[in-house]
Amino acid sequence: MFLQPKRSKFKKIQKGKLKNLELKKNKLRFGQIGLKTKESGIISAKQLEAARQAIVRKTKRKGKLWIRIFPDLPISAKPIETRMGKGKGSVKYWAVRIKSGTVLFELSGISMKNARMAFNTGGAKISVKTKIFT
Repeated sequence: MFLQPKRSKFKKIQKGKLKNLELKKNKLRFGQIGLKTKESGIISAKQLEAARQAIVRKTKRKGKLWIRIFPDLPISAKPIETRMGKGKGSVKYWAVRIKSGTVLFELSGISMKNARMAFNTGGAKISVKTKIFT
């Protein structure tokens, strides 16, 4: 199962605008090497889980992996070939708004070469451009 909140205050919310730069969540907190975004966008819980699985597989379950973001934005959609009106559609999936420079994943307890390889594979699963940093 993908990441999603157990409960939320509102069932459906507006997506809102994306800001350009992240100034708070742009530094490493836990690990020695991290994966950071180069552009703003929306990342779905499926993409996040696919990236996590790819990173875990590449590291052969060695070291410690931290996920620094959580999908708490419900994305709704109306069924195909439905007429306009009649309210907002039901929640299709959960996502997270990402600003440029946000740290997505952190790794520690593994060699830099293996960590870079893992983050390259994991970064390919995400819909925004990413960058590996220490």
